[in-house]
Amino acid sequence: MTIQTSDTDINASVATFDEALEQLALTHQSDPLAPNTEVLEAALHVMKAPGGLDALYARVPAIEAKGVFANSDWDHPTILRPALAVRTLRQGAPAYTCIEALSELRLLAVAMGDYLHPGISAEQARNFLTQVTALNLDLLSGQMSEADRERPQGLGHIVNSLYQFLLNRLGYESILESLVDEVERLLAQRPIQTDSIKQMVSQIAKCLFDPQIETSGMHKAARLVSALFGPTRGCRDDPGFAVYSERLAAMDDFALTEEAQGFASAMHGTGMVSPYHPMLLRHLRAQRDDLIPLALGLSITGNDVLQSYRQIVLELIDQVVHPETCQAVYGLAMFLERGSLFTPPVASGLWRQLQLKLCPAADAKLSAVFGNAHPPRVYLLAGVLSLLGQPLGVGQGNNPTCQSVIGLSMWSFNDADFLLQLVAWAARDDDVIMRFEGQTITSQHLEAGLAKEPPTDVDPVSLILAPHLDRIYGEMGRLCGVRDDDLHRWINPEMYGWWVGHGFLSVINRETGKIHDYEDFIRRFYACYHPYYNGNLPVIHPQPAGIAVTDSGGRFVGRHAITIIRVNLDRTGEMRIYFFNPNNDSGQDWGQGISCSTESNGERHGEASLPFAEFASRLCVFHYDMREVGDMSVVPETDVTRAVELGRTSWAAGYE
Repeated sequence: MTIQTSDTDINASVATFDEALEQLALTHQSDPLAPNTEVLEAALHVMKAPGGLDALYARVPAIEAKGVFANSDWDHPTILRPALAVRTLRQGAPAYTCIEALSELRLLAVAMGDYLHPGISAEQARNFLTQVTALNLDLLSGQMSEADRERPQGLGHIVNSLYQFLLNRLGYESILESLVDEVERLLAQRPIQTDSIKQMVSQIAKCLFDPQIETSGMHKAARLVSALFGPTRGCRDDPGFAVYSERLAAMDDFALTEEAQGFASAMHGTGMVSPYHPMLLRHLRAQRDDLIPLALGLSITGNDVLQSYRQIVLELIDQVVHPETCQAVYGLAMFLERGSLFTPPVASGLWRQLQLKLCPAADAKLSAVFGNAHPPRVYLLAGVLSLLGQPLGVGQGNNPTCQSVIGLSMWSFNDADFLLQLVAWAARDDDVIMRFEGQTITSQHLEAGLAKEPPTDVDPVSLILAPHLDRIYGEMGRLCGVRDDDLHRWINPEMYGWWVGHGFLSVINRETGKIHDYEDFIRRFYACYHPYYNGNLPVIHPQPAGIAVTDSGGRFVGRHAITIIRVNLDRTGEMRIYFFNPNNDSGQDWGQGISCSTESNGERHGEASLPFAEFASRLCVFHYDMREVGDMSVVPETDVTRAVELGRTSWAAGYE
C-alpha cells in the first residue's frame, strides 16, 4: 500500500500544522502545561504526505521554540535512550510515535549542523541517531514487516519513510561506519550487559550480507560480526548449534586446539562471547579439559587459579556455561585472571552459591527478565561470575540506583566474599541485613528508596540485590535524622565498608544549600588525592564520591555517585583521575571541553578518566583519610583557580 497525497493536500496539511503550532505557543503563554495533542495530530497528516518530512525538517527550530517538546522527556534530549526510542517509534501509540519522529528530525538537524540546540551537541545527536538506526536496520532495504504494515493510521509507513529520510541524509555507509565505531566504543568499556550491543552487531551482519547494500572494505564491521557469529574455522559459516556439535565431535586434537585459540582471541579482543563458545567449553569438559585454560585465554595467573581450584571451576562450567549465558564465559575468565579465588572465603561462598535454593520472589524476577531456557539460579550464577570478573562493568540501566551499583562494584572489586553473602541473603531469603551505628537494618519490609519501581534493564545480580540495597540506603538516611552535614558522610562508611575514608568534605553547606569555601574544598582534594601533594600515596581502595553531572552545555543535570579508582600520569605526562561511573556508558560530554575518556588515555576496561582539575571542577563531596592529608599550602593556585572557575561557570552557578 502506498499513501497518495496531492500537492493541494500537502499544502493544506502543512498550513493546518503551522496553525496548530502557533496556537500551542499562544496557549502556553497562559497555560504552560497545555497539551500538544492538536500539533501532533496535524504533524501525523504532514508525515504521510510526499515531502512532508522535508516540511517538518525545515520547521525544526519553530517546533522546538513553540513548545512541542515542553513538559516531556523529549524536552531534554541528552536523557533520551536509543533502545526506548526504537520501541516508541515502532510500537508506541500514535502520539508517542509522532513526537519521537519529530524529536529525531530535530536531532538530525542538529547532527547535520542545520540547527544549534543548547542541550545537545552535533556529535551526541549523531551518536544517538546511529544507535537508533542500528536497532532499525531491518528497514534498511525499505521493506516492512507485517506488524509494521498493520499499524493504525499508517504509522508503519510513516516510520519507514522517516528511516529512509534519516539514512538518505546521514548516508548508509556513514551510518554503518558510525555504528561500528559506536559498538567498538561501548565494547571497549567491557560492560556486563551486552544484549543491546549484540543486537546492533546482528543488524550490522544483515547489512554485510545484503547484496543491495554496498559494504565493501568494511573490515572492522566484518571483525565484529565474525567475533559474535563465527570466530573460528569450525563455526565461521554460522552453521547452527546442531551442526557445530557434530563438527566438534569429529575434530582431532589439532582442530580443537585451533578452536580454543580462536574463541579466546575473539572474546578478549572484543569483550563479546559467541554463543558457540560455551559449546566448545562443554565439549572440552567431557573430552579434553586440559584445553579449557586455552579456550578461556588464561595467563599464567589465571591458569594457576584454575589448577588450584579445579573442582569448583569445572562445576561452574557444568552449571553456568550455556549458549544462553555465553557472556558469563568472559566473566569466568576475568574472575580467574583477577585471582580472587585465592581468598578462601570466596571459594566457600561460590560453593554455597552453586547449591543455593532461590526464594519464589527471586525465581519470578529472574524468569520474567531472562526467560525459562534454564532455571533462574543459572542466570543468577552467570551474573555473579560476570560481576566478580568485571567489577567495573556493572551498570544501573535507566534507574536512580547509582549508590547501590557503586556498592556492587566496590564489593566485587575488593570484598567479593561479602558480595556473595549479600547475594545469598537477597536470593535465598528475600532480605538483606546491615548495621547502621549499632542498629540492625533488614531490607525486606522497608519502603522503596529512590527506585520506586524494581529495575528490569540490569544484570541478574543487580536485579535481585539492588532493590534491597536501595531500600537500606534510604533507611540509613532516615536514621540519620537532621545532622549538620551531608548525610553521605555517615552512610557511606557504614554501607560500603571500613575502607571508606572517615574524613569527609562537601562543598555545599547543608544549612544554606549554597557553595561555601570552594577554594579550600578543591585545595584539600588535591592534598588528599594528587600524588604530587599527598606524599605520593596511591588510592588503595575505591573511594565513593559525589559529582555534579552537567550536559554538553555545562548546565547542571543532577548529582551522581561514582568511585575514584586511581590517580596516575597518562602517556602525555598529564595527571588524571580514573573513576567508575555506574552508568552503562561512561563516555560523557560534560561541557566546557570536559569529555570523559574511556579508552584513549590509559584507561583500564570500565574506567572513565579526566585530567585532575577537570574532574575536581565537577566534584561536590569526597571521602578521605584524615591522617593522610598532604600539604595544602603547596597546591598550585593556578590549578585551584582553574577548577573553581570551571565549576562556578557551570553547575555551581545555581548554588552561589
